[in-house]
Amino acid sequence: MSIEVYRDTWGIPHLRADDALELSRAQGRTTALDRAWQLEVERHRAQGTTAAFLGAEAVEWDVFARRSRLADTARRCFDALDEPTRTWVCAYVDGVNAGLARGARRAPEFAATGLAPGVWEPWTPLAVWLSTHILFAGFPTKLWRDHVAGRLGEEHAELFATDGPATSGSNGWLVTGERTATGAALIAGDPHRFIESPGVYQQIRLACPAYDVVGLAVPGVPGLAHFGHTGTVAWAITNAMADYQDLYREQLRRHEGRTQALGPDGWAPARVHTETIAVKGAEPVTVEVIETERGPVVIDGDEGAISLRYPPRVTGELGFAALPALLAARTVADVDAAVDRWVEPVNVVQAADTEGGTLHRVAGHVPLRHRDNRLRVVPAWEPGHEWRGRHEPLPRRPVDGVAVMANERGLAAPLGIEFAPPHRAHRIAHLLHQRTDWTAPDMATVHMDTLLASARPLLSLAGGLDGLTPKAAELRDRLLRWDRRMAADSTDAASYAAVRTVVVRRLAAHPALNVLAEPPAYPALFQPWLALVPRIAYALETLLTTGPVPAADRAAAVRAALEEVAAAGEPRPWGATHRLAPWAALPDADDDWPGVDGDHDCVLSTSSVPGLTDRSARGPAARYVWDLARREDSLWVVPLGASGVPGDPHRRDQLPLWLRGGLAPVVTDWNQLSKEHDEHY
Repeated sequence: MSIEVYRDTWGIPHLRADDALELSRAQGRTTALDRAWQLEVERHRAQGTTAAFLGAEAVEWDVFARRSRLADTARRCFDALDEPTRTWVCAYVDGVNAGLARGARRAPEFAATGLAPGVWEPWTPLAVWLSTHILFAGFPTKLWRDHVAGRLGEEHAELFATDGPATSGSNGWLVTGERTATGAALIAGDPHRFIESPGVYQQIRLACPAYDVVGLAVPGVPGLAHFGHTGTVAWAITNAMADYQDLYREQLRRHEGRTQALGPDGWAPARVHTETIAVKGAEPVTVEVIETERGPVVIDGDEGAISLRYPPRVTGELGFAALPALLAARTVADVDAAVDRWVEPVNVVQAADTEGGTLHRVAGHVPLRHRDNRLRVVPAWEPGHEWRGRHEPLPRRPVDGVAVMANERGLAAPLGIEFAPPHRAHRIAHLLHQRTDWTAPDMATVHMDTLLASARPLLSLAGGLDGLTPKAAELRDRLLRWDRRMAADSTDAASYAAVRTVVVRRLAAHPALNVLAEPPAYPALFQPWLALVPRIAYALETLLTTGPVPAADRAAAVRAALEEVAAAGEPRPWGATHRLAPWAALPDADDDWPGVDGDHDCVLSTSSVPGLTDRSARGPAARYVWDLARREDSLWVVPLGASGVPGDPHRRDQLPLWLRGGLAPVVTDWNQLSKEHDEHY
C-alpha cells in the first residue's frame, strides 16, 4: 500500500492512499506529527488524567471526567460499532500511535511538563469526541434555573434565557443556484467555539479511490464530521441548541455495606468504585464514582448528589458510523442517510449537491421526556421523569433560495429551551436576500458583518434621558448617531461597550438581582454557569425591558453608566480592549494577541463577557465557503494555522488572514501541492 502526503502553501495536509483504511491511518499519523501535544492533552482530558502533568488546576476537570464515565462510555460505544466502522477507527488509532513519538519530539510542551507520549486505545477517538462535547448542551444551566427559582421565585426560572445575547453558537447558510453567479449552490459559515491554541479544527484533504474529500477535522477523530466537500456534495452544521441531557437529584444511602439510590420504584443498588487522580506537585486525589439507574453522579457535595443522564451512556451509541458514510457521500440523499446515524451533539445540518439537491434538517438523539427534565434538576424518586424513546422524525425544512442556521429559535424549537437571539440569523438572511449573484469570495462580507442589533434596548433607554451633564449628554448623542458596528478601530463601539459594562455591573448590584450573587456550592467546574454578572450580560436585552428590576431603576443604571464613562475621558478604540484570548493547556505569558472586530451577537461573533472582560475567548474557530460549481473555488481559514508545533512557520500564519476576513483557496490540483518524502510511510 502507498500513502502520499502533500502540503499546500499554508501547510495544510492533503493525503492520498490506495484504500480507505490506509487513508485513515495516514490521517491519524499526520495529525500526530502536526498536533502531538494537542492529541495527548485531549486523550488525557478524556481519561481524567490531565492533573498528572498540568497540576492542581486541572483536578476539577479530571474529577468530572471520572465521575461522568467518559472513558467507560467511549469503550461501550466502540464495542457497539459495526465491524467496518470499528476497523476504520482502529486504522486511525494505529496511525496516531505510529506518529506520536516523532510528533512529540517536535513539541517542546512535552519536555516542559515532563509528559511522555502515551498509547492511544482503539476507543480513544470516541472518548475525545465525548470529552469535547459533553458540556456542549449546557446542562449546568439547569443548576442556574434552580438557583433563580429558589431565590427569585418559580415565575423567574427562565428570566435569563439566552434568547437574549448568548455566549455560544455558529453561523451557517445555504444559497441555492438561483441566487449565485454560477447557478450552483454555495454553503458557508463559521463555527463559534472557544478559540484554542492549537485550533480545534484541522483543515485536511482525504483522497483514495473511493472518495476525495476536503474539510475540517477534529484532531483526534477520524474523518470530517462537521464540514466537508466531496466534489459532488458538501455539508455543514451548527449547534441545534437542543436539550438532550438530564440532571436528577438523587437520594443516596449506605445499606448493609452497599450504596443505594432512591428511584420511582424504591431503593435500588448503585454501582460504586473509587479512582485515584495523580496531581503534579501535590497529593493524589481519591474520587468515589457512583452510578445510579439514571446515570453517573457528577455532583456529590454540600448541595447533595446529582446524576447526569446523557444518550451515549444510555444507548451505547455515539454515531461514529456516520463519519465514513459522510466521506463516501455523493448526493444530499447520501448525507441525509449518513446523519440519520448521528447522536451528539444535536446539530442543524445543511447540504447541497451538484445536481441541485439541498438539505436542511436536525440530526442527533433527543430523548422524549417530561418538559420539566429540560428545565430543571428533577427528583430521581418521583415518577414521570423517565425517558420514553426519542424524537422521531427530527425537524426538517425545504430550502427556498436561502436557508440560514444560527442557533436561533427556529427549526429545532421543539427540541430545546434556550436558543440564541435572532439577531445573527435575521442579519444573515437580510444580507443574502440583497443579491442574486453571490460568489464564494463575496461571502466574506457576511462572515465579517459587525452590526450589533442588540444595542437597541440600551440605546433606547439612553435616548429617553434628560438632565445629563454636558459630557454625558454629548456621549449619549454620539452613541445615538453611532452606526452600531463593533469595529475594532471604532471609539464609538468602545464607548458603547464601556457603558454596557457599567449597566451590567449596576444591575448585578441591584437588590432585585443581587440575591443571586452567591451561587450554590457546586464544584468549580460548574461555577461559570452560576456567575451572576455573565448571566446578566447575556440576558441584558431582556433585563432592560422586563423582569424584577423596576423600569425607573433600569433607566437610572443607564444614566449612571453614561455619567461614569463620560467622566473617564476619551476611550481607546474597541480593539484595544477587545483582544483575542485563545485557550491553551500551557499558556504563553509572552503572547500579545491582537484586537478583533465584532461582538458576541454580531454575525462576526467574537464573544467577550460584558461586565467582566472585553477579551474574546470565543469566536469563529474556522470559516468556510463550499462552492458546488467548482470545488477548487471553495475557500477556508482558521484562526491560527495548520500546525500545532511552536516555531513552525504554519503555527499562526493564517491569523492575519483570519483577522481581516480573508479566506485561503482550497487547492485541489495535486500538481500545485508539494509532496513530502517520508520513507516511514
